[in-house]
Amino acid sequence: MEDRQDSYEDIINREHPTSAVHPRMPLQDRAAQFSPFAALTGFEDYISDAERQSLETLSR
Repeated sequence: MEDRQDSYEDIINREHPTSAVHPRMPLQDRAAQFSPFAALTGFEDYISDAERQSLETLSR
């Protein structure tokens, strides 16, 4: 089996390609592109509900 590091040896030290025509997109805009595909839609609400229930149980 080939060592993973050896498989990238020819490209690992190359400079990252940069377009002269298209400026790099800001990271915040890049993240916004993928936000509709969030795998855990509704997870924040679930966690908030669980926290609320736990606090109610502890305060009794």
